[in-house]
Amino acid sequence: MKHADAVGSTPRDGSLQLSWLARLIVAHTPEEMAEAIAALARARPGCTAACVLWGLDDRASRRCVPPDLPMATDEAWLLDAGRTAGPHWRADRQGVAIRLCEQPEPALLLLQLQPAAAAGFFEELEAPLQLAGQHLRRALEWAELQDSHEQLERSENLQRALFAISDLAGSERDMPDMLRGIHAIVSTLMYAENFFIVLHDAARSTICFLYFVDVESPPPFEVGRDLPLNVIEHSLTWYVISDGKARMGNAEELRGQVTGPVTLIGPDSFDWLGVPMLRDAQPYGALVVQSYRPDIGFSEEDLTLLEFVGSHILTALERKQGKEDLERRVQLRTRQLAEANRGLQLEILERQRAEYLQAALFQIAELATADIDQDAFYRRVHAVVGELLNAENFFIALLSDDRLRLTFPYSVDAVLAPPAERPLGRGLSEYVLRLGQALRVDNADIEELDRRGEIAPGRMGSPAMCWLGVPLIVADEVIGLVTVQSYRPEVVYGPADQELLSFVASQIANSLTRRRSAESLKRAYEQLEHRVEERTLALRKEITERERMQDQLRHQVMHDALTGLPNRSYLRDRIDRVLAAIRRAPQQRCALLYLDVDRFKIINDSLGHLAGDEVLKEVATRLAGCVRHPDLVARLSGDEFAILLEQEDLPPAATAVAQRVLDALGAPMLVAGKELQVTASVGIAIGDDHYAAADEVLRDADIALYRAKELGRKRFELFDETLAKNVVDVLAMEGELRQALLHDQFEPYFQPICGLDGGDRVVGYEALIRWNHPQRGVLRPGDFLKIAEDSGLIESIDWRMFELSCRLLLRHGGGDTFMTVNVSALHLRHADFDRRLIQLLERTGLPPSRLVVEVTEGALLDNPERVRATLERLRAMGVGAALDDFGTGYSSLSYLHSLPLRILKIDRAFVQELDKGANTSSTTVVAAILALARALNIQVIAEGIETAIQHGALIAMGCEMGQGYLLGHPAPIAHWLEPRGIGA
Repeated sequence: MKHADAVGSTPRDGSLQLSWLARLIVAHTPEEMAEAIAALARARPGCTAACVLWGLDDRASRRCVPPDLPMATDEAWLLDAGRTAGPHWRADRQGVAIRLCEQPEPALLLLQLQPAAAAGFFEELEAPLQLAGQHLRRALEWAELQDSHEQLERSENLQRALFAISDLAGSERDMPDMLRGIHAIVSTLMYAENFFIVLHDAARSTICFLYFVDVESPPPFEVGRDLPLNVIEHSLTWYVISDGKARMGNAEELRGQVTGPVTLIGPDSFDWLGVPMLRDAQPYGALVVQSYRPDIGFSEEDLTLLEFVGSHILTALERKQGKEDLERRVQLRTRQLAEANRGLQLEILERQRAEYLQAALFQIAELATADIDQDAFYRRVHAVVGELLNAENFFIALLSDDRLRLTFPYSVDAVLAPPAERPLGRGLSEYVLRLGQALRVDNADIEELDRRGEIAPGRMGSPAMCWLGVPLIVADEVIGLVTVQSYRPEVVYGPADQELLSFVASQIANSLTRRRSAESLKRAYEQLEHRVEERTLALRKEITERERMQDQLRHQVMHDALTGLPNRSYLRDRIDRVLAAIRRAPQQRCALLYLDVDRFKIINDSLGHLAGDEVLKEVATRLAGCVRHPDLVARLSGDEFAILLEQEDLPPAATAVAQRVLDALGAPMLVAGKELQVTASVGIAIGDDHYAAADEVLRDADIALYRAKELGRKRFELFDETLAKNVVDVLAMEGELRQALLHDQFEPYFQPICGLDGGDRVVGYEALIRWNHPQRGVLRPGDFLKIAEDSGLIESIDWRMFELSCRLLLRHGGGDTFMTVNVSALHLRHADFDRRLIQLLERTGLPPSRLVVEVTEGALLDNPERVRATLERLRAMGVGAALDDFGTGYSSLSYLHSLPLRILKIDRAFVQELDKGANTSSTTVVAAILALARALNIQVIAEGIETAIQHGALIAMGCEMGQGYLLGHPAPIAHWLEPRGIGA
């Protein structure tokens, strides 16, 4: 074989093995190693062809050395050989595949062997191929790392170029200089010796050659000038701008990439590349590079790179253009506002000065707590002052503790620094300390002070050309001064410098005081360390006392201050612990008695809060006497108390304790000189293992307490599921009421009001509310009005009923009938009730004369004057008023002469008594009411007529009108369309 002869000797020759090994060692690239491995295989007897193959998964990156495969193999066989070729090799009719390595990618040695040579071929080459596979794996890993490095390097170069383009856009360089910089940046990424930038304005259909550099041709058009787009029509650049697609190639290739003719502008290039600059998929220009050299062309990578860079160049150009436009506008606006801004600039300077001063003050304040020595503190203070004014000559002077000497802890002076300390004399420093005010003087002022005898500067050092000193004052006491001075005539201190130094001096004084305090505290700490042993016993006593106080505080937190009983927090904690024990032993029980003092507010309001407190303390004492250990009595809040029982015989024991409590509290107690009979209501909840927390027990006991109050107070009630269900029903009905209002489920029922003067003719109606409940049918007011009042829905329901009643009466009622509607005290508390009612009548079209509002004496008690004014305004508009349930209130007769009433309604209680005969007190009362009404010209309606005897008695007494079940039950308005007689 040729290859075997070239290498020289048989495959078993040791020299051939050494030659191959040396060749493998000096190989660096995967190709060199693959060539060495293939040569080794071809040198074996019976091997007709050999190659090394890797990159099986990607045909584009697949490599074969030598390039031609030794046998005809299909793709599936190669992939299968690379993945599942046993431990080392695979042989079949396709050939022989030996797997050299698996990582970083499978590599195969493909062989074509003569049948006789296959027997010992693998045993002889097993060791060399294993070594070769290891070297090849390292070479492939190294090549992969090199590829990654090159990709990272290209990405880094591209990123650096984009950053450079962005920096150019934000730099101060002018546009031509920036464009040259962009050209230079692009040149670092690809060949760009010939480069130009074209911008396109689609709105004006113009272009502008913003930049043009070409070694073969000058610019075909004036750079920077706007030109019509058609001047470059059918050129390559025109095609790129028109359709926004990149073009690349030589002249022949480029003509195949366009749909029309190609017009050359300038000399023809060997290779040409143009990409659009896009924003939102629209071309706003183009970048073009071209090569006139046959050895230099452009690749797809160059095209992709230039397209990517193009969008960033467009952004940079727009930023630069926008910045230049903005600068021109700013300059123009600045010139226009120059005069107007003088005052503002002065204000800005003043604010800047204030900011500098503030920053200086902050720095000095920070220095006061900085961990630095005193000399460093003074040096930094000097540096801060030097940022505000000329402080080349600066010193800080402090009075000694006996105020007889002046010390200079810090001084910097170009001529003569003061001594470390000296006795007080007659210098400028002493003059400032005496005055306690800042002093700013020049030579003439110093001489004048000397002439007047205020100072003696000759003895205090060389006189300055200008001197400024400010006292350091702490708590109205001068502790020293800070001074700056100038020996040069060009350095003069003004009022602003004096003000600045005064501000700084106050901070310096405070900082010095804090540092002195800190040093004193440090010394005190040092002394304290020496006294630790002496204070150990005292500290132990203090700790013991503190623990006692903490126990006392803990007791105060968990107990009521007035009665000394445990409070709600203590009770909840105790209940939780009891419930935990019940969960461990479910047969155990507990009971919670929740009680409050009946009508306790009356005691407070009548006798005062001090008397109320005495009552509460007496109640606490009596409750404590009703239980035994370990039962617990607690005060929850106000007049609410609770008793927790942990007895076995429950609930009988709980009810027995509750009765004992009622008996104990029922005994008279003497408070504030008065004998009081105190009662209480008690709710009882039995705690078992179905309770999870104390709040649940408290809730159920509270529900039972509420039930006891409803049943008349001075009693106890035991909680059961029925009570809980009633509470839940109230909540459910509140939600249903809101839905009823939303879905218009309320309907007015009309009860006729008949004239009793003959024939019982219907003269009017009383509108009464009914609820058409979707599940429970028609509900009367007693079934839901109280819940509506408690939930705050009653007013909205009433106004809906007013409107429905007015509309129905107008639609179905006769023209001479009137209607009464019940108005609660809640409505009369609103000052605009009459206005809203009149607006409702106007909206429905019902004449005001057909409407009568019924009010009760309870509504009058709320605010008689306001109610009277409201009724007066309604009467002025034609709306009448009726006083309902007359005769059952507190002072009915006092309202008749002052209220603008149209109708008086006699309460049904008096009407029902008429069945007993003609000489009853009720007969007398009804007769008196009728006589009084006639005298005041007020109409009368008798309510609750249910029997013929009542009907006849009222007619005999001359009553004008009446209503009741005898005359008609409440019914929808449609029921009263036909005339009906008595009992209809």
